[in-house]
Amino acid sequence: MTSAVFFAFITSLFLCMALIPPLQLNAGRWRFMDQPGERKVHANPIPRIGGIAFGSAALLSVFFWVPQDPVVAPVLLSALVILGFGIWDDRAGLNYKIKLVGQLIAVFVVAVIGGIRLDQLPFLYEQDAPLWLSLPVTVLFLVGAANAVNLSDGLDGLAGGLAFLSFAGIAYLSYLSDDVTVLVLASGFLGGLLGFLRYNTYPARIFMGDAGSQLLGFFMGVLVILLSDPSRDPFTPTVGLLVLGLPFLDTIAVMGHRLAKGRSPFIGDRNHVHHKLLALGFSHYEAVIVIYAIQAVMVGLAYLLRWQSDVMILSMYVSFAAGMFALFFATERGGTLLSSSAEGRVLVDTKLARAGLWLSDMAPRFLAVVVPLFLVVNVFLPGRVPIDVGYAAISLFVVVLLGLWLLPRHRSHFVRGGLYVGSAFLMYMGEQSGLPDIRPIYVTQNSVLAIIAILVLLSMRFSRGNRFQTTPLDYLMVFFALIVPLLPEMRADMPTLSVLAGKLIILYFAFELLLHTFVDRVQQLGAVSLWVLFGLGVRAWL
Repeated sequence: MTSAVFFAFITSLFLCMALIPPLQLNAGRWRFMDQPGERKVHANPIPRIGGIAFGSAALLSVFFWVPQDPVVAPVLLSALVILGFGIWDDRAGLNYKIKLVGQLIAVFVVAVIGGIRLDQLPFLYEQDAPLWLSLPVTVLFLVGAANAVNLSDGLDGLAGGLAFLSFAGIAYLSYLSDDVTVLVLASGFLGGLLGFLRYNTYPARIFMGDAGSQLLGFFMGVLVILLSDPSRDPFTPTVGLLVLGLPFLDTIAVMGHRLAKGRSPFIGDRNHVHHKLLALGFSHYEAVIVIYAIQAVMVGLAYLLRWQSDVMILSMYVSFAAGMFALFFATERGGTLLSSSAEGRVLVDTKLARAGLWLSDMAPRFLAVVVPLFLVVNVFLPGRVPIDVGYAAISLFVVVLLGLWLLPRHRSHFVRGGLYVGSAFLMYMGEQSGLPDIRPIYVTQNSVLAIIAILVLLSMRFSRGNRFQTTPLDYLMVFFALIVPLLPEMRADMPTLSVLAGKLIILYFAFELLLHTFVDRVQQLGAVSLWVLFGLGVRAWL
């Protein structure tokens, strides 16, 4: 199980990062550009190819790594239908009727052909709902989920980050119930989203478009239904409401508000949560982080309340929603909550400022020495490198080498992909090959990683100008680095994933900082990534 989950995640991550540059380059020619508008916050056309990239990457990854299961074929086929209609919409601008037709076709595939329905409805007390009831409820639920994420996609990094948190919650719940199929399906999307969010956090360089937002909502809805299937998992459907979190809740609230005002629920306005936060004086950056925090709380409640009754879960859901929207209403009546002035947000202590200037220069310089040495040495540490990892490493070595040679304008993307995947292989092989049992080496490795983490934090704290700026994605990754190792009920075969998550997040931050700071030394970082990949490939045959 560990290998399938890891490789589904890492394959999707790499494929997404490999697809984005060529799609971004050709977005204008293929007419995949999002134009500025009255209800949009961007002022220039931006490629909306993110959904094509992470959707294709995730579906290809899970196709190769998901175990045999009767539900896989209808799930993947329905996802392809949603993705296909979404791509059509992003290029041609479909009206809502054609979009709805595409969503209904996808629901037909998964609910009628695949038999994946909400048969266990709340308050039926373990009795299967009749088909005349379960089928329309499933249709409403999946169509609502697909459109909920679409409607929440209003700020850079928002919909992708919310979906990442939901998929993480789904993955953990499926892990607790030994549902490997759902775990691998969720892991594939986690990898694709991580690759996409690097380009989508504020200020966004690409958007996911309807192809991405509808696919995310629909796929999360399908996985929530699988989690509520008593033959697979023990969770009640009401847990799924908490897992889907804020997008679903926000959509219900906004549409209810429109109906109460006598307006069509399908005509857009500026009453979503992110609009309210911006109106209260939050910056784009701050609004996204606040919404991430709300979503994390809701997903956390899904875990804490997973064994509770439907009455308890729905009561908490309604109470949470009422409290959140009451707070928004109260602050709106009181006017702007935050000042947009930057006063008080700068260093005022002269000594601290001077120390910050020194650290902003020295910490990245130390990282530029420590990180390459760490990677070079770690190539020799795994006791055994499997042959399939060797093939993958050599294949990626060739891709990175050709990219550096033939596409110099995009060399940073190839270097980033080589470093990300190469370091993931290194850390994973180390954990799997008994390195934790060799205490002196393992303690030394972790100590060096701790030093790297401290240097990264110092660099981020005292970074000057645009050399390296933290994004909401960075805070999301720090959250996971802190929370994953603390998750309860981790069995003996899975602790490597929690340790691995923390190590990789530290290294990924370090890579991004080095690539931003030493733009003129991308070739040297490329040489490090090539060494890691080639070394792993050679070691697989030794």
